[in-house]
Amino acid sequence: QVHLVESGGGLVQAGASLRISCAVSAHTFSSYALGWFRQAPGKERDWVATIDWSGTDTFYADSLKGRFTISRDNAEKTVYLQMNTLRPEDTAVYYCATYRDGTYSEMSSYDYWGQGTQVTVSS
Repeated sequence: QVHLVESGGGLVQAGASLRISCAVSAHTFSSYALGWFRQAPGKERDWVATIDWSGTDTFYADSLKGRFTISRDNAEKTVYLQMNTLRPEDTAVYYCATYRDGTYSEMSSYDYWGQGTQVTVSS
């Protein structure tokens, strides 16, 4: 069984930076590609970014390239999302998930999910 626990969310002002984390309990953590999604109130869950098992290759939603950075520490079994120049429209619950196969941007390509961490950006 795989468990994911997100942390690091909170309330920040527009323009600030925040790094959120996702700790993964899995014996084979280093074999998983991992992704971040987010869900704003009343909206669908949208893909943010994905990182391959080694951390070498990263993929981003076009609208977030340059502001968000995904990374991982296989020794710590943790994946991170660094978010810079935050905007009120970045307000959402952020989820991490383990990638199984398929298209990175589709939720159906991921199998295990965390409970999410709330990020709120005030104007």
